[in-house]
Amino acid sequence: MGKNYFFTSESVCAGHPDKICDSISDAILDEVLKQDKFGRVAVETLAGFNMVVIAGEVTTKVKLDYKKIARERIRELGYTHPSFNFSDKSLIQVFIHEQSPEIAKGVKPEGAGDQGMMFGFACRETESYMPLPITLAHGLSEKLDAVKKDLLYLLPDGKTQATVEYKNGRPYKVSHVVVAVPHDKKVKLSEVAEDIYKKVVTEILGEYGFKISKKELIVNGTGVWHNPGPASDSGLTGRKIVVDTYGGYSRVGGGAFSGKDPTKVDRKIYCKKYSCRETRRQSRSQTRLFYWCKKTPNARRRNLWDCKKIRCSNQKLYV
Repeated sequence: MGKNYFFTSESVCAGHPDKICDSISDAILDEVLKQDKFGRVAVETLAGFNMVVIAGEVTTKVKLDYKKIARERIRELGYTHPSFNFSDKSLIQVFIHEQSPEIAKGVKPEGAGDQGMMFGFACRETESYMPLPITLAHGLSEKLDAVKKDLLYLLPDGKTQATVEYKNGRPYKVSHVVVAVPHDKKVKLSEVAEDIYKKVVTEILGEYGFKISKKELIVNGTGVWHNPGPASDSGLTGRKIVVDTYGGYSRVGGGAFSGKDPTKVDRKIYCKKYSCRETRRQSRSQTRLFYWCKKTPNARRRNLWDCKKIRCSNQKLYV
């Protein structure tokens, strides 16, 4: 990218079909680790029209009711009405078995159970060391979920998108915001757009010193969205890894994160925190990790513009 450009990132609400699946997979992981810190978990979830499929590998001494965990999570996310054609009463099928002993050999004592590459990233655009576009998109999604408690005509599910104009490599203005959210048929889209502008967009952008006009806000671009959730668009664990990382601003590794215990190499994406240590003297930094089976990780760090090599512990780091 040059110094002057536009960059867009999207985020999704907690009730988005893919996030429902991430949430169920992570709820199972949480329940295992709560009772067995040495448990091994790799769980995938699929959600569709009145159905959920949970599959994967779990090795633990704990006995779990997978269907109960899933139903509780679906209920918490607001899918309690059969009219959605997806709810906590939908059919749930479970296909869980133990982790392959061939994979298990690789994770003792410190080795990886798989190959793979991961990227961590940090920048000084926000206090969270995250790029502004994805930070705004996340804020919009979180606020959209929050206002649903007051705007009862809004239904579960939803997506947001923020476009930021950069000048001289720095955020200059927010050019557009896109919000997609299902709502009750009795409420006009114009009313929805007005509420979203006042109670979501204005507040979130204002926190970062930005604002847009109503013309720069797009709500439900097709004009109609009344049927939320997996009945309209199926969901799958791990399909939102760009949303889960940096909104496309930095490289993305090859694997998803949800439903996996800490021995899974994909969880090492959280090395972003390590990158943050250097951002006081760098505008952007990126960490690369790559693994071989049964081996400890290799790492590289580099500034996205200037490069010099230093040594840190037993790793070569590029900053």
